[in-house]
Amino acid sequence: MNRIVFPLLLFCIPIALFSQGNQDTTSISQGTVNVFKKRVLEYAEIDILTSFYTQNGENASVTGGIGTEQLNDFATNINITIPLSDDDILSIDATVSAYSSASSSNLSPFAGPGASSGGGGYGDDDEEENGATTRSPWVESSGASKSDVWTSGNIGYSHSSDDRNEIYNANINFATEYDYTSFGAGIGFTKLFNQKNTKLDLSANTYLDFWSPAYPTEIKTYINENGDLNAAFFNGVDIFDGNGNPIDKESINAWKPIKTTLIENKGRNTFSFSMSISQILSKRTQFSIFTDITYQNGWLANPMQRVYFSDIDNFYIGNASSIPNYTNPNNTNVFQLADDIERLPNNRLKVPVGIRLNHYINEYLVLKTYYRYYFDDWGITSNTFNVELPIKIRDKFTLYPNYRFYNQSASDYFAPFEQHLSTSNFYTSDYDLSKFNSNQFGLGLKYTDILTKGHIWKFGLKNITLNYNYYQRNTGLDSHVISLGAKFIFDK
Repeated sequence: MNRIVFPLLLFCIPIALFSQGNQDTTSISQGTVNVFKKRVLEYAEIDILTSFYTQNGENASVTGGIGTEQLNDFATNINITIPLSDDDILSIDATVSAYSSASSSNLSPFAGPGASSGGGGYGDDDEEENGATTRSPWVESSGASKSDVWTSGNIGYSHSSDDRNEIYNANINFATEYDYTSFGAGIGFTKLFNQKNTKLDLSANTYLDFWSPAYPTEIKTYINENGDLNAAFFNGVDIFDGNGNPIDKESINAWKPIKTTLIENKGRNTFSFSMSISQILSKRTQFSIFTDITYQNGWLANPMQRVYFSDIDNFYIGNASSIPNYTNPNNTNVFQLADDIERLPNNRLKVPVGIRLNHYINEYLVLKTYYRYYFDDWGITSNTFNVELPIKIRDKFTLYPNYRFYNQSASDYFAPFEQHLSTSNFYTSDYDLSKFNSNQFGLGLKYTDILTKGHIWKFGLKNITLNYNYYQRNTGLDSHVISLGAKFIFDK
């Protein structure tokens, strides 16, 4: 992680130092009058945010809607904002996120003497001396998909007009993970009018993603080996029917996925348009309304995620005596072979509309509220309500208790484990697309030093924040996240 983030800092800091050589104000000649224009940003700023996230649940989509959802993620984000001139700002943003996922590890829950002989893909490091070792949806594997690092970078530029009533901005970005790469670009425009009491924000963004798909090992192996159930990791390994009896692998009734086509189009494109209008209603109250219309096309399903059908016979690898106990977390040694991967439409339109209302109660207390309604053409509608109550407890300290409620309807294409029909065109058992409601409780503490008395070299500490949030779904998923952030300015 440090190999990526800190060279970026070393590259950007000299730019920031050079930029500080400019004057803080510029004299603009207007006839016989000189008007001094204040810089949009006086000093270079660096924001650093580090967070740790952990979750647990029992509806893993990689294993068809059941199984462990345990996940841990450690992420660091650095944002550097540099004044290039009185009117122009350059921003550079980098994020590195390292995670380990029990559910993703079960992309390959199999191990055995044939695992590394080809076609097995992930999990080739799982071989053991005593034949096949098979885990279950409730036990994480040790294959290559167990952990990964996600990285992203963004470069942005903004220009403000002389009267500061218009702002133009543009950005380009990049992100990569082991199974996809993303490129993006965007433009934006901000207009302030009505003596800066009204603000209009417009933006448009495009993301072009490319899959490097990873598939469930049994499906990948079956296709690579042309249906030979005695090849690769299948070699020497029994396959059992639903009654625990070994099957004839060469029988016409032996296990096979219902489709042998995988990703046909490895591209996924996202186009979004955002608009918001903010209005100061009084000295104490501000109101805003916003929307963010998003259209996606390409391969929108996740090829890692298994689907099981109610009208297809079940087949297993592992300990046959554990088959009756398959959906119980006590199952540790039998795994059901997938019927197919998740398949979803190649197009999706998403439309959220929301409002914000912030009210200054007194010098110690501010009320911040947020509501959003969302719908898409996959059948999902949702409501989000958030309230935050910043409380000033001392001159430099502010406490941020907050609460968020969310509910959504299920997608037209969702069904739980083994409740889909094989005659359907689209299907998923991803509980992110299920019907659920959730609650999130949070508490943050912020220290602010306007005079930046604390210094590290020539960087003054502007503020530091510590936040904790607890999230819980009624489906059983819960998570914790704790984050620590700090903002520094270059004080010449």
